[in-house]
Amino acid sequence: MCTTCNCGQSEPALIESAGAETAVIAAPGPGPRRLELGEALLSHNDAHAAALRQRFAAAGLPVLNLLSSPGSGKTALLERLGRDWSGSGRLGAIVGDLATDNDARRLRAAGIEAVQITTGQACHLEASMLEPALERFDLAALELLVIENVGNLVCPAAYDLGESLRLVLLAVTEGEDKPLKYPAMFHSADVVVINKIDLAAAVEFDREHAHRHIARVAPAARIVEVSARTGEGMEALREAIAAGLAASGIAAPARAVAATAAGAPV
Repeated sequence: MCTTCNCGQSEPALIESAGAETAVIAAPGPGPRRLELGEALLSHNDAHAAALRQRFAAAGLPVLNLLSSPGSGKTALLERLGRDWSGSGRLGAIVGDLATDNDARRLRAAGIEAVQITTGQACHLEASMLEPALERFDLAALELLVIENVGNLVCPAAYDLGESLRLVLLAVTEGEDKPLKYPAMFHSADVVVINKIDLAAAVEFDREHAHRHIARVAPAARIVEVSARTGEGMEALREAIAAGLAASGIAAPARAVAATAAGAPV
């Protein structure tokens, strides 16, 4: 069982697909752990996250942690980003889901190097789960690594994955009050991405209310409106990512910098 949220947690598996078949190549679960009195509940995860952050820094690799509820459009957003990357093979993704490697397959088709982690019944990724997946990449050859977290607006907020920047998605179809209902998640965001903006009129999405609610719980977060389907707002998203990385003292990916300087998609 998950020690923080009591989800049914089985051992995560790292899977790789070949054609129509999927093979389990590792199953490194963190397993149960005993905490000494006074030890921080998440100290085990924090130690792994610190080690990952050092590893990413040594490789000069910016890492994004992408979070949202199920169906908000994380995978579609990454597909659009992958197509903009022109299939260079310099964009990597680690995808967390309870079951299947469907999303990783979609991202590979969009030109992204993608590795799937299936968590069984665990509702979030932990830093230790990423370590075997990273062995599947040449980190020095990547310009950007994106962690597509398990779809959940509760538990993943508490888990540092060693990321450089945290992006939280809000789809217009979810309603303007999601930030108020899940304040911890949105408060943890460096960038809040309002997705499916092309549907805003159809679902009578109130932008003013949404921006006000986000500002209330995440006053320091940058807010970007995008449509993964049409590509609207993707340039602004790249600019927000570059600005967020720069504020953290991390160099932005070359393609993001070029896009921002040129004022056009890469």
